[in-house]
Amino acid sequence: MKKNEAKELMDLALHPVRMRILMLLSGSPGMTPQQMADRMSDIPQATLYRHIGRLFQSGLLSVVEERPVRGTLEKVYALNTAPDGKNISTEEALSEINQMSKEEHLRYFTTFMLTVLDDFSHYLNLSENGKMNLAADGVGYHKLVLFLSDEEFADFAAGLNQALVPFLNRENTPERRKRLFTTVMMPSED
Repeated sequence: MKKNEAKELMDLALHPVRMRILMLLSGSPGMTPQQMADRMSDIPQATLYRHIGRLFQSGLLSVVEERPVRGTLEKVYALNTAPDGKNISTEEALSEINQMSKEEHLRYFTTFMLTVLDDFSHYLNLSENGKMNLAADGVGYHKLVLFLSDEEFADFAAGLNQALVPFLNRENTPERRKRLFTTVMMPSED
């Protein structure tokens, strides 16, 4: 990985509109820009197309199909799990992320939290159509305190990861609903 590549990808992906595009395409075999625009009608079409272009140019999206439509080619975009044909090493990315300044971390974390706030706001706006039911939808947000040694925390993290693995690669089907699972873990000095 080139120096600062992880940082550049984070800068690119953690934009609220681009994050929504990436989340929309997550678990999808691909979508056309028009299909994305239909699902994100609150974003002006020109803005959406510009962000799709940026994600494609960066290698985060790939064109998986081209279809002739009214004398032009309609592109179907999907997530590219290996940008530019290369796998980004987790160790290299973590090393680069650990070298970021406090200000950079705060900026990325703030942007990340804004995307979570935006997701929740979109969910709440569904209530205008009478569709919101937090209990039935399994919606919740919690802040828990866990007292764990480093070894116990490693066991907890491994157990959580093990519990998630069987559910991560399930395909999008009509009977399945896309759900967002967001975690933030950090030590507390209270």
